Amino acid sequence: MGEFYQNNKCMVVLFCVLTGLVALTSIIVMPMCFSYVEYWEYGFVRQRSTGKVNTGVIYSGGKYFLGPDYEFKTFKASAHFLDLENIAIFTADKLEYFLREDELPLLHDRYDIHYKEVVSSSAIDALKGAIPVFSPRELTGNRSQVEEAIFKAVSQRLGGKCCRPDCDEEYKYACFEGCKQRDECLDSDKGMNVNVKSLQMTGVKIPEIVEDRYMEALTLKEKAAREELMQTASIIRRETTALVNAVKNNATEINQEAIATADGERKIANADYQSYIEGARAIGLRNLYERLNITDQEHKNSFDYLRTLVRFNKARLAVDFDQKIVGNL
Repeated sequence: MGEFYQNNKCMVVLFCVLTGLVALTSIIVMPMCFSYVEYWEYGFVRQRSTGKVNTGVIYSGGKYFLGPDYEFKTFKASAHFLDLENIAIFTADKLEYFLREDELPLLHDRYDIHYKEVVSSSAIDALKGAIPVFSPRELTGNRSQVEEAIFKAVSQRLGGKCCRPDCDEEYKYACFEGCKQRDECLDSDKGMNVNVKSLQMTGVKIPEIVEDRYMEALTLKEKAAREELMQTASIIRRETTALVNAVKNNATEINQEAIATADGERKIANADYQSYIEGARAIGLRNLYERLNITDQEHKNSFDYLRTLVRFNKARLAVDFDQKIVGNL
């Protein structure tokens, strides 16, 4: 009886130890069986021991019981921001894109977790292809048109040839003209398996050699405009000088004509004056001769001669050259 009791006691102790070990193991192992996917992530189940990834089911944010040998391989489900800076063309841009949840297995099989580098490289190639059609003046002066062209090129390069199932203004270049319907798309038509939501063009950097050529072209253009203005100014000066000379010549002609007209009028006036004087003198002499009863023509001539001499202030008249005739006759 004592031996049986002793054996039972050992069994109880052993059972308690085993139960404790199981409980301890459960306490340690159970938390390892749960895995988490954050609300801003997508996830695939990956086996820890082999590294094998099951892409058949896409998990979104939540807590899942997978077992101790499994974990999640996660991808960012929220917006990706990509700064395309220091590109050896002209611009620096900020790109916002989202991974396509339904194409996540394809993205994983193609690029694994290194998709960001591939997306960045493809975006840069698309940007470089869209820029050369613009001149430096357009890059700096027509930003909205340049930004739209870059956005369209990058969106179609990363998004592929397939139409989005829900085309709207939020993804305005995801349903471009000629895109394929989703049920007709091959895997090769799906681009980088991302949706480009927005692109913001920030700074514009023009390489020094391009800037030098651009400034040289502007300088040559300004020099040509300056030369054209100088030639126009020279022509205007010559035309102005000709107009001034024409006005001066016209003024000289008018002045000479006025002088000639005035001289003619003066001569006519003098002639009329002399005519009036002589007429009046003739009438006066006739009246004088009649009143003095001078009828002899010789006496008339002598009287007229003496009267003419008296007009001169310095003339001195005398009879027999001894006596001065006083007064005017």
